[in-house]
Amino acid sequence: MKFPEKVRKTLFIIAGTITLVLGTLGRFVPLLPTTPFYLLTAWLYMRGSDRMYNAVMKNKYFGRIVRDFMVDKSISVRTKIITVSMMWGAILFSAVWMVPKVAPEGVLLWVIRLILLVIAIGVTIHVLSYKTKKQPGEDTEKQ
Repeated sequence: MKFPEKVRKTLFIIAGTITLVLGTLGRFVPLLPTTPFYLLTAWLYMRGSDRMYNAVMKNKYFGRIVRDFMVDKSISVRTKIITVSMMWGAILFSAVWMVPKVAPEGVLLWVIRLILLVIAIGVTIHVLSYKTKKQPGEDTEKQ
């Protein structure tokens, strides 16, 4: 089924707006990702509205992160540190204080904690595997 162009663009804009809201919520809600939602927002707006795509790319709060990732698949040192630190903080908080309160009866707590640990290690490896964005003025050769 092929949608008319206007309907297709409208659906991309609606989906982009939803992911923008989710990304913004992720700035305040632990374990809700921010950057992946902003990247998805840019991709959806790119297909739905040039004006909205350009607004995302020029946004003073997250535009640089989206541009860096989309252009050269890199993440700044600052963003890597914040991402990994916040994720580990949320995972540790969940493992120590939340899991005992919400785990179903009969489930071994160490199993849930092990799953959380594996997730944290996997995400850390994934984030750190991306190129580190060079800062302006940083030389690529040693002097």
